[in-house]
Amino acid sequence: MSATRLIRPALEALGGYADALDAGWSPFNVGGEAVVRAHLAAIARDAESFLASLEDPEALAGPITLPDGTTVPRLPSVTRWIWDGEFCGAIHLRWQPGTSALPPHVLGHVGYAVVPWKRGQGHATRALALLLPEARSVGLAHLDLTTDPGNIASRKVITANGGMALGHFRKDAAYGGDDALLYRIAL
Repeated sequence: MSATRLIRPALEALGGYADALDAGWSPFNVGGEAVVRAHLAAIARDAESFLASLEDPEALAGPITLPDGTTVPRLPSVTRWIWDGEFCGAIHLRWQPGTSALPPHVLGHVGYAVVPWKRGQGHATRALALLLPEARSVGLAHLDLTTDPGNIASRKVITANGGMALGHFRKDAAYGGDDALLYRIAL
């Protein structure tokens, strides 16, 4: 195994991403099977356009639909694939230009998901550390991250990168209104 690094989604690595989707893994913690089907269909239709959609720092792709069906404006965002010589997962950064604040329907600046067969190897911790300079480069003063209270692994990833717990909150109704934890990493 080589060192964990972040790569821009590219054709050379797309096979590993598609294989992970075929195995039932989702790059997002919300959306589950619907996201998997949509990504596989988009790859089959036009792989290059799919890859381009993962790099949208100007939010040109138009509005997004939340899990409850509500449509909201898209935020600028980028996706990086977690790589150790093969595909390990994905990490996503989203932001509002000119502010570190997020709209109420956005659970955090960063989301990440590691494929099950690569978990427990430090990939998410290292990926988050590697993403911090990119977050600074888009003008963020801090990152807000959220996790479910029972997700001990995610809590460890965040705190290993300097995340400080800000407390409990209720997720927006679009995400089921469940209890969650909010963390902040100062940049």
